Amino acid sequence: MLDRIKKLPVFDWGKTYNGEIFTADMIAAIIVTIMLIPQSLAYALLAGLPPQMGLYASILPLVAYALFGSSRTLAVGPVAVISLMTAAAVGKLALQGTAEYAAAAILLAFISGVMLLALGLFRMGFLANFLSHPVIAGFITASGIIIATSQLKHVFGVDAHGHNLLDLITSLVAHVGEINWITAAIGIPAALFLFWVRKGLKPLLIKLGLGKRLADILAKTGPVFAVAISIAIAAAFQLDSQGVALVGSVPQGLPALALPAFDLELVFALAGSAALISVIGFVESVSVAQTLAAKRRQRIDPDQELVGLGASNLASAFGGGYPVTGGFARSVVNFDAGAQTPAAGAFTAVGIALATFFLTPFLFYLPKAVLAATIIVAVLSLVDFSILGRTWRYSKADFAAVAATMAITLIWGVEFGVTAGVITSIAIHLYKTSKPHTAIVGRVEGTEHFRNVDRHDVITSKEVLSLRVDQSLYFANARFLEDKVYDLVAQNKDLKHVILMCPAVNEIDMSALESLEAINERLANLDVKLHFSEVKGPVMDKLEKSDFLQHLTGEVFLSQYHAYRALAPHTCMPPNGVSAAK
Repeated sequence: MLDRIKKLPVFDWGKTYNGEIFTADMIAAIIVTIMLIPQSLAYALLAGLPPQMGLYASILPLVAYALFGSSRTLAVGPVAVISLMTAAAVGKLALQGTAEYAAAAILLAFISGVMLLALGLFRMGFLANFLSHPVIAGFITASGIIIATSQLKHVFGVDAHGHNLLDLITSLVAHVGEINWITAAIGIPAALFLFWVRKGLKPLLIKLGLGKRLADILAKTGPVFAVAISIAIAAAFQLDSQGVALVGSVPQGLPALALPAFDLELVFALAGSAALISVIGFVESVSVAQTLAAKRRQRIDPDQELVGLGASNLASAFGGGYPVTGGFARSVVNFDAGAQTPAAGAFTAVGIALATFFLTPFLFYLPKAVLAATIIVAVLSLVDFSILGRTWRYSKADFAAVAATMAITLIWGVEFGVTAGVITSIAIHLYKTSKPHTAIVGRVEGTEHFRNVDRHDVITSKEVLSLRVDQSLYFANARFLEDKVYDLVAQNKDLKHVILMCPAVNEIDMSALESLEAINERLANLDVKLHFSEVKGPVMDKLEKSDFLQHLTGEVFLSQYHAYRALAPHTCMPPNGVSAAK
């Protein structure tokens, strides 16, 4: 255990920590803190939780990740998709605004943390591979649409609800006559301002003489300006007396550290949602971390990331927060601001903690419409319909997966959507690999290379069938190979040899081995010998542990050319009749 502790990332980057790195991390932390305060409040609102819980979820998790995470620039905290999934999970079990609702969200963070930590300790980071990138893109796009739609009720000051697009639109239309125009006069300009900040502020600042890097960072902290201005307006005109929903009183200071309230029935009720939140959070976080690490020629360890995110969620639960993961926007800002180590996250946590002591009284007059506008602008940047066009042109199967994930998420909600994404990803993998690409090959004249007879002018023999298998063999495709070989053999009455060329076969499982045994036996009954060529070492090692090779009617050749020289030597003769053998 001591050796494992010594291998923690903090002991790696901590060895070279110095004053210069400290300065860079501190500057990045100040910038991220300014950005994170309105984000934390907004995402707590999205999750249906008190705004202070967004701040709490941005303190201890950052410290935990600094100790256990492997990325040097990932910024952990509340994010839009996980906040929406939290609302969907907890909303089924408790009434929003109640103590039970908040307690369930805290417990959800704890369960997710335990799951992530367990996966990390057992080195199961590979599980993220079961969610393909197109499916994740489709899910995030659909979630972004749902999130943006769900926030319109705050922008217009109406009472609407729902966890899918249809319910949300129906509810908004039903309450359209209740629009509070003063709220709309705050929310709509705030959204327009934030949209302009994302595209127009940076060029303006550069034109005024600021450097590109500083201008980019200031543009990303634009929500702070919207928050400050709206607070001033709401306080000056006492907008709460005119029906404008405000954040209201936010408890000052930090909550006491405590274990979540455990209820076994509630744990089981939340377990499924926690698993989905863990998977999505991990995939999103790892994607961001890998992208940023590659820019500095660094690397991350997916298994260590599981440990880091697990520790962060446990810390969030102990500190009164809700599920967290690595955020794209704030991680990019952290990277661009010059963060060198995860210590920048710990410094950010200090900044957020100070904000809970000194800034919370000023948040009373913050209109919820402005927080909603912040969310809308942030999540619409995640919406990417181009993934539909790209997958349609490249792979119809991937298009079907993306389209199905988006449709199910929009119609039935995020939990159904992500479940459908996982199932669809696995189903498509099984479908694709259940029909492995195979090709009849022949020798390219004048070479020792063998290519597809349908693509190249090659030399073949009527007595020899050379079938190249371009994929590993396992239970899902074993019968397909059997049927393929039998069909080809039935078409050639002169056949004496079948060679399975296996350069791309990395694995043969027990089901596939039984199919090969059946092929060998059936071909023997037809007086046709079965041979193999270019079998990889690890595959050969496993075959040698069985008795398959003892009953094989043919041979295992080092290369396809060696097989042709032995079985069809006339195909290896050049035009002058002299053997081409070396």
